[in-house]
Amino acid sequence: MSKRLLPIGSVVVLTGGDKKVMITGYCPVAAEMPDKIFDYRGCPYPEGIIISEGAALFDHSQIKEVVHTGFENDEVV
Repeated sequence: MSKRLLPIGSVVVLTGGDKKVMITGYCPVAAEMPDKIFDYRGCPYPEGIIISEGAALFDHSQIKEVVHTGFENDEVV
């Protein structure tokens, strides 16, 4: 992950979709793919986290559009 990541709270649309996703975390690993580290973890926007199994795991390259950029300061990755 040499690129600058979007801050938590950013809202994006992923390639192949039209539903907004809010970034809630970094570097998640899916149980069924333990060797793959994704760039982001997200939840549907504006619904939020309804069930933990509903989390979206995705990479920066899968982002089609940045709808909103979350808060940024010197602590952002």
